[in-house]
Amino acid sequence: MTGHVYLPLSAAESMCTIYTAVRNFTMTSPYFPKRSVVTRNGAQDPGLSHALSCLRSKRHRIKTEPVVVKLEEPKAKISGKPPSSVSSECCPEHPTQDVLHPKTDIEPLSSSNRRRRQLKVEYVKDEDVTQMRTEHWEPAEWKKQLEHIREMRSGRDAPVDNMGAEKCYDHDAPAQVKRFQVLVSLMLSSQTKDQVTAGAMGRLRAHGCTVENVLGTDDETLGKLIHPVGFWRRKVKYLKLTSAMLRKEFGGDIPNSVDGLVRLPGVGPKMAHLAMDIAWDQVSGIGVDTHVHRISNRLGWLKKTTKNPEETRKALEEWLPRELWSEINWLLVGFGQQVCLPVNPLCSVCLNQHNCPSAHKASPVKRPKSGSPRMLSPASHKTKTQPGKVEPSPPDAPFLPKEHNNNNEKESKSKKLTLPLSHTSS
Repeated sequence: MTGHVYLPLSAAESMCTIYTAVRNFTMTSPYFPKRSVVTRNGAQDPGLSHALSCLRSKRHRIKTEPVVVKLEEPKAKISGKPPSSVSSECCPEHPTQDVLHPKTDIEPLSSSNRRRRQLKVEYVKDEDVTQMRTEHWEPAEWKKQLEHIREMRSGRDAPVDNMGAEKCYDHDAPAQVKRFQVLVSLMLSSQTKDQVTAGAMGRLRAHGCTVENVLGTDDETLGKLIHPVGFWRRKVKYLKLTSAMLRKEFGGDIPNSVDGLVRLPGVGPKMAHLAMDIAWDQVSGIGVDTHVHRISNRLGWLKKTTKNPEETRKALEEWLPRELWSEINWLLVGFGQQVCLPVNPLCSVCLNQHNCPSAHKASPVKRPKSGSPRMLSPASHKTKTQPGKVEPSPPDAPFLPKEHNNNNEKESKSKKLTLPLSHTSS
């Protein structure tokens, strides 16, 4: 055994047959020419030359023959790469086929569409983030302040508790008349104290406070009945115009909406919201008068200082819970009538003096009258000796009371009177 492999005769014959078949295999397509062999003298197999000539002729035919482009109908979507058909003579083995494009609303994807589109990222500004975080603003200690006000108002002995709009109408009258009397009392209460409003409503009820009676009463008589409420002449006209409008448009009853109430002459937003609460038992908003407007600003219940009651109403309704809207009016009105006065509020007796930002600031110190001991204190008197230098008066300057000053004035007058007499006698 020398390492050679001996195959049976039948196997050797089969291998020779396979080799011969591969050797003599020829491709029928012109694009797959015969494998040529170059000889030592540079001669080339005729099969290779025949294949090259065929390729040149085909390439020339592709360049010279026109390309047929099939245009699609305008309704069809245009793809990213328009299809083109080449004559079948160039490639007989691969005949051209018409490419069909279905009419769909979806645009075919192309290489450009496959690219990832750039997304525009918008960053939220710091101001917007702060606004989102502080969207539900509310005062720091408003609940504690409200409890203190409730405690101070627990006696219910303020003028508004006994003579307010809830106490001025006839409780035995029909419902329609009650609502009209509530509206009239609110109209008269503008720029008027509750005591004066209650007196005017008592005289009107005795006369007959109904729509028909108001329209049947002359202006002079009506003015005497409501006098001395503030702007009583103007309110006489408002009462007449409002009563006529109620009889014509609402059948003698008052409107049951804020929009309808503010259409009436002499009726503003505060009166409309209070009328909805008292007459119709519906909470539509906060009734803000001068007391509520003043106290809300003093307690710091607003984001910024407001200039009128309507701005205060909108600012309060932004954060104050709705279940407190009906209570807040009479609480603050009575509190403003008794403790938080418009001038010189009683901060020393207020339970909110330690958590109110306006405590002891809204009540200015009274200026002492001229001639009082506080006015003539030695430290307050200064005499000017030289320009730019101020020296206090001597500390041993005696303080003369008012009576002593009067005696001195009398003595000086008596001396003046006696002088001419002595001169004439001499």
